[in-house]
Amino acid sequence: MKHVRSPFVIAALACVALPFVLLAAGLTLTSATDVVIFAIACMALNILVGHTGLVSFGHGAWFGLGAYAAALAQRHWFPGSVLWAALSALVFLVVAGVLIGFLVLRRRGVYFSLLTLAFTALTFAVAFRWTAFTGGESGLGGVTRATWLGIDLENAWVYYTLVALLGVGIVYALQRFHRSPIGSVLVAIRENEQRAQFVGYPAHRYKQIAFTISATLCGFAGVLSVFHHRFTSADPTAVTFSGELLAMVIIGGMRSLLGPALGALFYILFREFLSIWTANWLLFFGLLFVGFVIYSPTGLVGVWRRMTEPMRPKVVEAAAMAGRRIEQGLPLPAFLQPDTKGEGTALDVRDLAKAFGGIQAVVDASFTVQPRTLHALIGPNGAGKTTVFNLVSGMFAPDRGSVTLAGVAITGLAPYRTVAAGLARSFQITNLFPGVSIEENLRLAVQARDPSHFNGWSDTRSIERVTKRTAELIQFLGLSDIEHADAGTLSYGGQRLLDMGLALASGPRVLLLDEPLAGLAAVERERVANLVKRISADIPVLLVEHDIDRVFALADRVTVMNNGRVLVDGTAADARQSKAVQEIYIGTGVAALAAEPRGHAEQAGAPELLALRNVDTFYGKSHIVRAASFTVHENEIVALLGRNGAGKSTLLKTIIGIVPAAAGAIELAGTDVAARPAAENARRGIGYVPQGRALFAGMSVRHNLELGRLKRRSGSGTAWTEDKILTFFPRLAQRMETPADYLSGGEQQMVAVARALSGHVRVLLLDEPFEGLAPAVVEELFEAFDKLRHELAIVIVEHNLDLVLALADHACVLERGSVIHDGPAAALRQDLELRKRVLWM
Repeated sequence: MKHVRSPFVIAALACVALPFVLLAAGLTLTSATDVVIFAIACMALNILVGHTGLVSFGHGAWFGLGAYAAALAQRHWFPGSVLWAALSALVFLVVAGVLIGFLVLRRRGVYFSLLTLAFTALTFAVAFRWTAFTGGESGLGGVTRATWLGIDLENAWVYYTLVALLGVGIVYALQRFHRSPIGSVLVAIRENEQRAQFVGYPAHRYKQIAFTISATLCGFAGVLSVFHHRFTSADPTAVTFSGELLAMVIIGGMRSLLGPALGALFYILFREFLSIWTANWLLFFGLLFVGFVIYSPTGLVGVWRRMTEPMRPKVVEAAAMAGRRIEQGLPLPAFLQPDTKGEGTALDVRDLAKAFGGIQAVVDASFTVQPRTLHALIGPNGAGKTTVFNLVSGMFAPDRGSVTLAGVAITGLAPYRTVAAGLARSFQITNLFPGVSIEENLRLAVQARDPSHFNGWSDTRSIERVTKRTAELIQFLGLSDIEHADAGTLSYGGQRLLDMGLALASGPRVLLLDEPLAGLAAVERERVANLVKRISADIPVLLVEHDIDRVFALADRVTVMNNGRVLVDGTAADARQSKAVQEIYIGTGVAALAAEPRGHAEQAGAPELLALRNVDTFYGKSHIVRAASFTVHENEIVALLGRNGAGKSTLLKTIIGIVPAAAGAIELAGTDVAARPAAENARRGIGYVPQGRALFAGMSVRHNLELGRLKRRSGSGTAWTEDKILTFFPRLAQRMETPADYLSGGEQQMVAVARALSGHVRVLLLDEPFEGLAPAVVEELFEAFDKLRHELAIVIVEHNLDLVLALADHACVLERGSVIHDGPAAALRQDLELRKRVLWM
């Protein structure tokens, strides 16, 4: 309870001490009142900037509108009254906030910011030029405070006390608001608005609430200001004042409740003291603002935390996934059990079609999903599977066709309406709320279907029903004991599991899972596959997955797509026996590739090219890589293996320099590159292909390759020209002028590798290069990597053990960031007992 009340207590104590401190510093009670008024305005703006992620460049207009509304109401309607003038101004602000919010919130990002800027410019023009109504440049005077309920508000101390009480009350109300379900949803929108909609929240309504409250409170600060100074003018509606408010919020600290209030105090002190020496004090304030943006984005609150950090005990933790507790065989939580027997068709997709420009992504696709079944949707990369997911789930509206969920048409519904109807989905590229904990991610998804989700007063953790269901889901997913870790700190496999959990938490009638097994280690792949099968016994699952052997083993029905059309729709046996499916999708199969190992034992005396010696890497306080050591020789392929969260991807990022090594040495051809930035290491000949490819969207394949070689036209290692790259990836020759993001997943992976090779490269780092690819494309890439071993060295992270061990010469196994096995890949490939012992499988 002490933690909950602390901002309120701090604000109350600060308001008591503030006038005495400022008076002792030679300032006046007027300045103390201004501090509280500006603090209210800044905390109001912070509802948008810090908590919702909406940057308003025009909030000063609301401050000015509140002041004008109160002054005009007292002048024309309520002479001598403070209360009724203030109340009428508040009514005006609420109505105006709803109307203006409805208009400006129709646009996102920079367009929203520009609309707020236009709004304040328009407001200033009206206030400055409508002399008969607003007083023009002379402003409106004659405002009185008089007496209210027998209290003489003309007394400066009395008025300060009233403003301080109101300020403390607003702090308490905002504290409750930010801890409420609505407050948690606003943070979710800030973190990932798209995902917030796909767990069931109408984001536009929440943003409208935030905008209206923010505008009204900022305007209320203007009301207090006009009675404080007994005068108002057009100055608060000017763009300059809006900029000052935003600067106060950023300097104080955006993501804390009282940080903006601290920024307001800093602004007043800076203005009062520096204006004594120069009339250009705003110039210096602007320079200071730039300094905070560059060196302390978390503001004064962040400065204080850094100053006090040495006094706090240093906490070192293991990687997030390392400490989790998994309970096998748990039933689906009762609150997710469908309340119907599931008679009739669960999902009916009919003649679905969608084109993007001149590309026909889906052509008359039709299939049905039956209750309590696992229905697989498979096909080569670019076949249209994910587009079908996007059309069914409401991300895109189809050009034609229909989608029916349990007899109810949901074609073209917004994502949050689709979720409300009973359809939820996971994403091919993990789509989480990265800045909040695992528990908060799942709580948000569970809360979306609870009646409390529009509650703006109660603490989210006091809603026992949501808390209990969240705990049940954490246990079912196998995320116990790590629920307080931030979602963004999870390994890729952990993020995929959490992404599936967000979809499941919505309590769907039909669950759409887009490649839930991609990037998972063998043991985790087996566990999650069994989890999906167990879910499908209660909730029908439509599954996109490229692990073809597992799909054929688990699926009750299979739909195969190619070039946007349904090729086969039948049983797993129908798909397996189809010659067309064999030709375009399955190829010779991963098992056939793994049966012909290409790797060889190291040759004595081969030159050492890359050496890691006792490397340590941290993410914040998490110790991810621990004293890792291994070597890579010229023309050698080294496989980095281990469970999800073992530190493999982090180790690749440490080698390239994206994540700095805290200790140890990384020697490239005898030169220590551990302390060098990623750009320099790339120029020294290290090529890096990140998990997820990270292509330059909207740019052609040719331009992606040109950017890859732009700063690596000379250097050590093999010189990779465009013609040479195309001999390894001939398919790209026909795609050079195509935007990279228009390509299939397999072609995108080829572009990512080709971009990493462009220029002079001698070591290539590959992070999950086969992830999410069709078997035929995996075969093509496998052959390309096998040829590349004659040109350079490769370090590869890959969870398909049979495949990577057939390709690699050498293998290093990580467990909790430490190398626990280092030897020939053939040993792990041939000795299953050794593989079980070192890989926990």
